[in-house]
Amino acid sequence: MERFSRTARLIGNDKQQTLTGKRVTLVGLGAVGGYALEALARSGVGNFVLVDFDRVNLTNINRQILALDSTIGSYKVDIARKRVLDINPEARVVAIPAFAHSELFDWLLDSGPRSVEVQHLAVPPVLEKTDVLIDAIDSLNPKLALLEYAWHKGIPTFSSMGAAMRTNPALLTHGELFETKGCPLARRIRQNLRRRGVGEGIKAVYSTEEVTFEYRPPEEDESPQERESDRGRERNVIGSLPTLTGMF
Repeated sequence: MERFSRTARLIGNDKQQTLTGKRVTLVGLGAVGGYALEALARSGVGNFVLVDFDRVNLTNINRQILALDSTIGSYKVDIARKRVLDINPEARVVAIPAFAHSELFDWLLDSGPRSVEVQHLAVPPVLEKTDVLIDAIDSLNPKLALLEYAWHKGIPTFSSMGAAMRTNPALLTHGELFETKGCPLARRIRQNLRRRGVGEGIKAVYSTEEVTFEYRPPEEDESPQERESDRGRERNVIGSLPTLTGMF
C-alpha cells in the first residue's frame, strides 16, 4: 500500500504485511493512548479495538491529540475511530464507549467474533483474539484488573505508568514492570499485582524523574457520570506536558 511505503522501505514488505494483519486493543484514549493510537495507525496496523468512556473537554487540549475545539463534548472513541479511518480507510476499528471493567475483558481480549451490549449500545463484534494490549488507563483498580487478566491469559501487554509532572525526556525509559524504578505509580502497581499472584512479563513505559508530588490515581471504579460530574468532589488535578505524554 503506497500510503505506508516509506515504512515498508525501512522494515521490509513482509513485516509491513504482518502489521496489517495484527489486532491491537487499546484501553484509554487520553494523553498517552491517543498518541499511541496515532503511531500505530500510521504504521499500518490494520485492526483496532478502542475502549474509553470519556468525552473530550477543554482541559484536554494541552496534551491530547484527539482534543480540539471542534471535538469538545464528543466521545473519544468516536473521534479516534474517524481519525484512524482517515489515516487508513482499510483499517477495521471497533469503538467501545465504555468503562473498562472485568465483565468486558473476555469479550475484549479473548473471544471470537460476537456482538455485545455495552451500556445499552449495540457494539459490533470484536474481530478475534487480540495480538497486543496497550494499557493507558489512569484509574488504579481498572488498571490492575486489566493487567491481571492479560497476564493470566498470556497477552503481550504494554502499560503506561505516570507521565504527569515529568519534564525531562532523557529520563523516560521502558522495560519489565517489576524492574521499574523511580515511578510512584509503578511501585503501587507492582505491589498490588504481586498480591494478586501476577509475575513478570508486562512491559512498562515510565520515567525515572523524581517528582515532588505523588499522583494518586482514582482507586474506585467510577462510572462515566461520576467522572464527568465529579459529584462535587475535589479532583486530584496535576500538570502535564504534551511532549512527555506523546513520548510515553
